[in-house]
Amino acid sequence: MKLNNNKILITGATSGIGRELAERFCQLDNQIIAIGRNEIKLEELARFDKRITSFKCDISSQSELDRLVDFIKQEHKDINVLINNAGIQYNQTLLDETYAIQKIENEISTNLTSPIKLISSLIPVLQNNSNSAIVNVSSGLAIVPKAKSAVYCGTKAAIHIFSKSLRYQLDKIKVFEIIPPLVDTEMTKGRGKGKISPQRLVDEFIKAYENNRYEVNIHKVKLLRIINRISPKIADRIMKGVTI
Repeated sequence: MKLNNNKILITGATSGIGRELAERFCQLDNQIIAIGRNEIKLEELARFDKRITSFKCDISSQSELDRLVDFIKQEHKDINVLINNAGIQYNQTLLDETYAIQKIENEISTNLTSPIKLISSLIPVLQNNSNSAIVNVSSGLAIVPKAKSAVYCGTKAAIHIFSKSLRYQLDKIKVFEIIPPLVDTEMTKGRGKGKISPQRLVDEFIKAYENNRYEVNIHKVKLLRIINRISPKIADRIMKGVTI
């Protein structure tokens, strides 16, 4: 993959992994369409570099997603990379009375159905442009889940399998998957130890992206996959005890 002269749409671009991806790809001389829900953070990100165009959108809302697709088709038909990074996680179990149905719907929509809808809507645009790619951000929890956040784990496992199947379907568009461990972001604030920085994640991803390595296991996920391959029972036992 070419690392420069692309036009890249990034969801969840205002913080964490998405913010680091936006800044790094700008430094590599690309144009960015930054998507997020927080208008103040979007304006701040747009001031970082004139090559960043911000667009306020909650992708879990069908009407807002439709508005985003119309915006791209009318004003940015030359986008060639879509990065589905937006995600939410409620670190709760189904036994928790505060874990309401609305939270479940939000997780499934943001993490799974909305990225799939966005991909489906923008495939015709991506197919018309060269060096095109789709990048989905899943999680090490897609490989081996933890005790809490069963819905989050389920959505990320679905995105993992979806990305594989989509890769088989598309000839002109390359499909990448970033599979992170615990990353130091707002979503993981106050949880766990041994987090990696968004900068380290993006460092590893950029190398894999340039070399067309489609499943990008980041940091400790490499070890988790080895353990899971050798002994799934051991991997399950490790992750069953994870409370973060």
